[in-house]
Amino acid sequence: MGILSGNPKDEPLHYGEIFNLWQFSMKAKGCVSAYRVYQYHAGDGDLKKVLGDLINQAELEVSECDTILTHNGIAPSPVMPLKPEAKLEDIPIGARFTDQEIAPMIAADTSMGLVACSQIMGMSIREDIGTLFAKYHATKAALGLKILRMSKEKGWLIPPPLQVKRPELAEV
Repeated sequence: MGILSGNPKDEPLHYGEIFNLWQFSMKAKGCVSAYRVYQYHAGDGDLKKVLGDLINQAELEVSECDTILTHNGIAPSPVMPLKPEAKLEDIPIGARFTDQEIAPMIAADTSMGLVACSQIMGMSIREDIGTLFAKYHATKAALGLKILRMSKEKGWLIPPPLQVKRPELAEV
């Protein structure tokens, strides 16, 4: 196999892998910034915990993706500046994100992250890159399930129109 044999970490990255690592890291950095703001706005303890889990996962993704990029001579995307901490009671009610707004936003982000991970896994030729994104995919699937269950339990889930079977009318 030549250049693509041996330890996958010693194989060159192709341009798609470089771009995806860079872009995924950049999105994760944006998520860390946004989710911290959501934590300041969140009132529900369970939601704050899920946001903390999402922040921890995004920070791990940043660290691992940036390490691979740096190891391969690619400068990672810049880190977002930290936002100042805010207390929920200091945020005017009209300017606050509600828990019912935050939950679907993080659910959508997590769902889109699953799709991105799947695409990157499918186009990677370096086994370590595919495996890394398979790990992220599994974690995002678990977090997505946690968000879905929480949203259902709290009454925050607004389902799309549901198909409800109607009983057949009896003829008289």
